[in-house]
Amino acid sequence: MLWSLAAGALFSVLNATMRMLTIELDPMVTQFLRYLFGLAVMLPLVLRSGLAAYRTRGIGGQLWRGVVHTVGLLMWFSALPHVPLADMTAIGFTGPIFIMLGAALVLGEKMYVSRWVAAGIGLAGVMIVVGPRLTGAGGYYNLVMLASAPVFAASFLITKALTRHDSPEVIVVWQSLTVALFTLPFALLNWVWPTPVQWGLFVLCGVLGSAGHWCLTKSFAVADISATQSTKFVDLVWASLLGYLMFADVPSRSTLIGGGVILASTFWIAHREARRRSAARAAAAAQTRG
Repeated sequence: MLWSLAAGALFSVLNATMRMLTIELDPMVTQFLRYLFGLAVMLPLVLRSGLAAYRTRGIGGQLWRGVVHTVGLLMWFSALPHVPLADMTAIGFTGPIFIMLGAALVLGEKMYVSRWVAAGIGLAGVMIVVGPRLTGAGGYYNLVMLASAPVFAASFLITKALTRHDSPEVIVVWQSLTVALFTLPFALLNWVWPTPVQWGLFVLCGVLGSAGHWCLTKSFAVADISATQSTKFVDLVWASLLGYLMFADVPSRSTLIGGGVILASTFWIAHREARRRSAARAAAAAQTRG
């Protein structure tokens, strides 16, 4: 869960930086360069370890993950200009629900009641923050954005499956490679050359994105994917802090209350998961001694 929290913090800084870039550049150009530089910052590690160390044992899964993630990006960004911010936030946080359903149905993970409760409380915290500002003005595009949530969930479920035979480093390199290739044609349709400052920001995005996906993949490798999903709602807390620090957006009372609810649910489920893991280890040790 700590790996997942670290990923959320890195992605929040990444999203704030990407927000600045998408104001001046086409979203598909921004996404392509973000993944291209994500691959570029990993190249020194690849060259140092050798190409053989980054050979995947599941090329089909890596390609499918790139295709699915690209489809999710296309759906999300096609709807983004038409959906109000509050609606977008609420829709985006439905992702953990789809991931938990997929983990139970596809991966066969055991779904504990505490995980559903924590996810429900976290979603309630999000609605406390954004509920007063929901408008429903996006119309058809709200449905398009909502449809992207299970697509992204499928991408993360594929990642969880890939951790069974590939390391987080291999998965992150292949994700950057495949998504950059698949988004390139869409970027070329509206290509604009970035300025020198924007190139520097894309380098930063590459570092943040690769580090964030490494932490996220690491969390999938060491824990049930369903156990990590309640931490996703903490991203709203990171976003509020960054909004204050970078854009002088003062958090409202509803933001502070909702953030408190989210943090409380995260600490509670972290405590429950720690107790569950300790009990499992103790039972395994007793069985070994027996």
